[in-house]
Amino acid sequence: MITVLLYTLGVVVFATAILASIGLHELGHMIPAKKFGGKVTQYFIGFGPTVWSKQVGETEYGIKAVPLGGYVKIVGMLPPAADDLVEEVEYDDQGNQVFKVRKSNTGLFTQLISDARAAEWEHVKPEDTDRLFYKLPWWKKVIVMAGGPTVNILIAFTIFAAVFATYGNGGDEKVDTTIKIVHACVKPADESGEVCTAADQPTPAYAAGLEEGDRIVSFNGTSITSWDQMQELVKANGTDRATVVVERNGENLTFRTKTTVRPPDKAGDEADEEVGFLGVTPDSHLAKGGPLYTIGQMGHMTVDVAKSLSTLPAKVWGVAQAIVGVKERDPLGPVSVVGGGRLAGEVASHDEISVNDKLVSLLMLIAGFNFFIGMFNFVPLLPLDGGHIASALWEAVRRGLARLRRRPDPGYVDAAKLLPVAYVVAGALLVMGVVLIVGDLVVPVHLES
Repeated sequence: MITVLLYTLGVVVFATAILASIGLHELGHMIPAKKFGGKVTQYFIGFGPTVWSKQVGETEYGIKAVPLGGYVKIVGMLPPAADDLVEEVEYDDQGNQVFKVRKSNTGLFTQLISDARAAEWEHVKPEDTDRLFYKLPWWKKVIVMAGGPTVNILIAFTIFAAVFATYGNGGDEKVDTTIKIVHACVKPADESGEVCTAADQPTPAYAAGLEEGDRIVSFNGTSITSWDQMQELVKANGTDRATVVVERNGENLTFRTKTTVRPPDKAGDEADEEVGFLGVTPDSHLAKGGPLYTIGQMGHMTVDVAKSLSTLPAKVWGVAQAIVGVKERDPLGPVSVVGGGRLAGEVASHDEISVNDKLVSLLMLIAGFNFFIGMFNFVPLLPLDGGHIASALWEAVRRGLARLRRRPDPGYVDAAKLLPVAYVVAGALLVMGVVLIVGDLVVPVHLES
């Protein structure tokens, strides 16, 4: 019963955190849009049927039934194709004229674009003319559209920075030259945890008198600066004599011994690898750091995310194959928010993980999702935020070049012309999302034991 409750608690905590992240993401769009004079008519968390909503001023705030995203409706995202396509028709209930865009019927893509323009302009009122999003300066458009994913990245940064500064970075373990364990006898690697017997050969370190807590200063006259260096020197020493200098209680002590060769394990993996063996295990700790360290780590994460995004379709195809039983699911592959919730539940209910480690794992899971969502939304393809950012930047470049060449202002970039691409991308994202959700239900990724 307790396990079930803890599992449920983990799922609820994760789901609540993701919904809060979605809400903050949309605030990242809405706040600057309103600050710059734009008109925001809707702010919703979720998609599908409306569960609850409330009108506050000119904006309707609400929650929808499917909690897999959110959106804000900013008036005037798409410009009219030409002035002669905009006409004034009738009046609304308040006596205001309403603009509509005349629909075109000259081809499938043209029709899609025309319908989108018409829907965009159907309820634009005369007083909204100077508040339309497409009329904003390019840099304001960039700020508005970058606000959402930037919030996700800031959430991730805040969590990462707090964890790295207090608990440490589980992905950056530092091994120093201080001895943590002095092994008593020489055993194969696959038997190293077993109790020593009188028949077992003492390790060179044990026989020489090295102790836990000793910091290795030098090996055969070579100053030691890292454990990797120490390992290489010991391996290269074979069965030759060795002089080890350690620091103990502030005093340097010298020990003389003779390294040995570790016997092969049962599989014989080390039979042909006769390298030196001393018999000590170093101390290690998780690297800690402040904001600059966190920024550096997130830089590495950015590279990893970029690589993951480039192979995402192939990895999702692998999940689809796992669903039908063609192959095993990759435990390191992508998961949906459903899979993230299941992992959060497994972490919370795991009886061999301490409360502190559970909290850190949940925080890192939430931070990881936020970082991925933020980076993913910067991909320069519509309907993602990055597509709108790219359009605004192209507008700035195009207008700047026109000024330099003393040519007429080319005007606003018409993002509507990219809607066919946006529909294809949206369809692909929908398919991949469904595959991942089904995969997380049918062949879920489990926490490594």
